[in-house]
Amino acid sequence: MLNQFITHFKAYFKQYSKGTVGVAISGGVDSVVLAYLLKEAGFDIALLHCNFQLRNIASSGDQAFVKRLSDQWNVPFITTEFNTNAYAEIHKTSIQIAARELRYQWFEKMAKIHHLGSIATAHHADDNLETFLINFSRGTGLEGLTGIPEKNGLFIRPLLKFTKNELIAFAKNENLCWREDASNSDVKYLRNQLRHLVIPNLKKTNPKLLSNVSQTIGYLKQSQAIITSYINTVKTEVMLPDITTGGFKIDIIALKKEAQLDLVLFELFKNYGFTAWADIKNLLESQSGSKVLSKTHVLLKDRSYLLLYDLNQNKGVPNEYYLHKYGSKISTSSGSFSIMKSIAANAPVISIEIDADKIKFPLHVRKKQEGDYFYPVGMQGKKKLSKYYKDEKMSLPEKEKIWLISSQNEIIWVVGKRADRRFKVTEATQTKAILIFESDHSIN
Repeated sequence: MLNQFITHFKAYFKQYSKGTVGVAISGGVDSVVLAYLLKEAGFDIALLHCNFQLRNIASSGDQAFVKRLSDQWNVPFITTEFNTNAYAEIHKTSIQIAARELRYQWFEKMAKIHHLGSIATAHHADDNLETFLINFSRGTGLEGLTGIPEKNGLFIRPLLKFTKNELIAFAKNENLCWREDASNSDVKYLRNQLRHLVIPNLKKTNPKLLSNVSQTIGYLKQSQAIITSYINTVKTEVMLPDITTGGFKIDIIALKKEAQLDLVLFELFKNYGFTAWADIKNLLESQSGSKVLSKTHVLLKDRSYLLLYDLNQNKGVPNEYYLHKYGSKISTSSGSFSIMKSIAANAPVISIEIDADKIKFPLHVRKKQEGDYFYPVGMQGKKKLSKYYKDEKMSLPEKEKIWLISSQNEIIWVVGKRADRRFKVTEATQTKAILIFESDHSIN
């Protein structure tokens, strides 16, 4: 098995051959075999162990076992302890997901601190089968049926071609010791139900189950590669960066030409947390302003486009500031605002002249409020700001980006768009001032 492992590693993980390999080790047979194989293959390794404090004294026993192993092999031992129950409660998630998030965050941190070239996890062929069945039972796209990736950035899984039985047989032949985790037999977890109640019966029915599923997963990966290539082409044709939102602008007319629209929608938006695929498809025919939300993103219908952007892009960002006197300058998430008494010879493009005698400090730099109106230059009478935005065909994200400058609740300037004629310079103006907005981008 060692020779098979070395051959496999050279073929699939050659770029990870340099530098120390961090081994995610629980103390169970899978991770002990992985660490032993890497050590015997001549790699510099470090043992990374997480104590999730879920099994009382048994968890401490696992930690002590891995420490003894590191001493025996004379390799670095890096460990940590997590209050997994508290994390799960705070983040409203399951213990399994909490443990996964905690360990992978910690692994990435340790890789930077200890200059690890990669981190190897001990997933094997049986794990791949379980993952395939879990995703299949829950409903998934093609990608969910391609199993556990062998390489994913920093992480490598060099045991995926080996079965659990092969690992156990090798461990016994090499007289390796390991720890048994009693929770692996608890069938209250879906993975364990499949492992102990479903898969054994499937293997009895079909002794070649593992090899057949592995072959199928290989075919599915090839199919997924073709789909990914096609979707990347679609992205370049229908998705454009949107400066206004920092997200994307998707051409609905071009999108609706796709013969396999359901698949394309899933592949385009699956990584943004969306699950309501029927709602997203209906959005293509909805009125402007309709939207679908995920936990992290917004998909908004804006005339002939869908706008995709981060739901929390402005979270925690102040939306009001004050200019207290001439020469004042304030910085916002969009750029800087200032007011000057004297007018520069070559004033910035985004600026307006105003009658200085008609303003009162402090000037309020803010976003739109309910009931706002102003007297637009070049128009008759007053106009509600909401109506002005609508007439200008602004999308919801554009409206949210627009800044206003007001004096005593009277709008002076819809920044970058239109000034209020009450403050404009006339023949009677004795003192002029200039309001300036400076940005690397357009006002939107």
